[in-house]
Amino acid sequence: MAITSANQLELLQTAEAVAREKMIDPELVIEAMEESLARAAKSRYGTEMDIRVSIDRKTGRATFTRIRTVVADEELENYQAELTVEQAKQYLSDPKIGDEIRDEVPPVEMGRIAAQSAKQVILQKVREAERDRQYEEFKDRAGTIINGVVKREEYGNVIVDIGRGEGILRRNEKIGRESYRNGDRIRCYIKDVRREARGPQIFLSRTAPEFMAELFKMEVPEIYDGIIEIKAVARDPGSRAKIAVVSYDGSIDPVGACVGMRGSRVQAVVNELQGEKIDIIPWNEDVPTFLVNALQPAEVSKVVLDEEAERIEVVVPDEQLSLAIGRRGQNVRLASQLTGLDIDIMTEEEESARRQKEFEERTQLFMDTLDLDEFFAQLLVAEGFTNLEEVAYVEVDELLVIDGVDEDTAAELQARARDHIDEMNRKALERAKELGVEQSLIDFEGLTPQMIEALAEDGVKTLEDFATCADWELAGGWTTVNGERVKDDGVLEKFDVSLGEAQDMVMTARIQLGWVDPAELESDEEAEDEDAVDTEEAGA
Repeated sequence: MAITSANQLELLQTAEAVAREKMIDPELVIEAMEESLARAAKSRYGTEMDIRVSIDRKTGRATFTRIRTVVADEELENYQAELTVEQAKQYLSDPKIGDEIRDEVPPVEMGRIAAQSAKQVILQKVREAERDRQYEEFKDRAGTIINGVVKREEYGNVIVDIGRGEGILRRNEKIGRESYRNGDRIRCYIKDVRREARGPQIFLSRTAPEFMAELFKMEVPEIYDGIIEIKAVARDPGSRAKIAVVSYDGSIDPVGACVGMRGSRVQAVVNELQGEKIDIIPWNEDVPTFLVNALQPAEVSKVVLDEEAERIEVVVPDEQLSLAIGRRGQNVRLASQLTGLDIDIMTEEEESARRQKEFEERTQLFMDTLDLDEFFAQLLVAEGFTNLEEVAYVEVDELLVIDGVDEDTAAELQARARDHIDEMNRKALERAKELGVEQSLIDFEGLTPQMIEALAEDGVKTLEDFATCADWELAGGWTTVNGERVKDDGVLEKFDVSLGEAQDMVMTARIQLGWVDPAELESDEEAEDEDAVDTEEAGA
């Protein structure tokens, strides 16, 4: 098949038709045709030749051009596509290395195999262009809601027609009791768009917390306008959800705005989510207050926050315990997701028993170490003293406020406490030396004898050993395993060493050993400070 005048315009018409059908640029189709014709020409004239084809965008005429490049004599390798300066003189008056000589060659007769090959090239190029177009169209729509039509179901995954492409709603992204038939209309959240070898993959979701947030944005104009902001969402898809909102206009109630007149706004979201119950909660910067709101409808008596461990203890009346925990732990689980904290719930009776046990343990400590009677030891505990160090090194005035304690009694108490601490230190140091602790660790500032003993029992006996420790190994921490936070006990955790203090001590040890240059450390900190300032300025 030759490219004759009869079918020259047909090339352009075909390119236009394909481009219109696939919704891609006609130029891409013509370029694919040029490449396919060039391949066919190479198979006719020789694969070593550099033959290029140009299709006139107005007439459709295909021009076949052979290109030869001028190279140095010693670089001549391909005699079909290259020639020397001397050889080029018969074509150019003053040839230079790098010049190109173009000769038009006759159009080729395309046999059946060549035509089939050309067709495959064009189809491949069109497919690639179509995939690129789909990716470019949907990549910026990630994080939005899209309407589609169910096309088919494959192994529990739903394939959704979303207009100019297909999305996949995986089995684990469907709300549990939902089922779909071909042709059903469906609304989904575009969770991710990835460019893959088989084409762009558009992943949809109906269980993502962001899906609920986007639904509220569609139903509540105040959220769309930015007057109300959704701060956090936690979902048990198809069953129950909690959403925290805050208003930046004092005259607008964020909860009331999201509920709507007679519940119309929230009901529209509930209907879309197959009856999922939604608790709308006012957000608060104060974490304990926010948690109290998040545990609604349960009433909370007391909240104790441990920011470092990211844990919070909640005390509720005995009759409120089951309500606070919720069916199968649902209420407390959603509140935990909403606040980002681990929540321990206990009844007032359990909390009272725990406090009583702590009171008795501290009372016994003072009775045993300070040789006090039970009543006097209880007075110390009642005044807030929890350990010997507090008694030994507190200002005398704080001891004088206790009934029956004068200056002589206070001095005696502190002397006994200090004597006992000194004795404990002496025994701890002896024990540490028996375990093989080196003097370099004993002399390290910031470690008490009891700490050194604990380190020795854990196998840390030299300053080098100490410098290789991670901060969490010393102060303790939390690790997430299979979605659950697990406690990591620290060697020095019982001495109330914080994560920051552990970091400082380890870094000091590394500097003393020469492992870290203080100057480099300071320059790194300055760079981090500059980055933080730049980030703040960019945000402003």
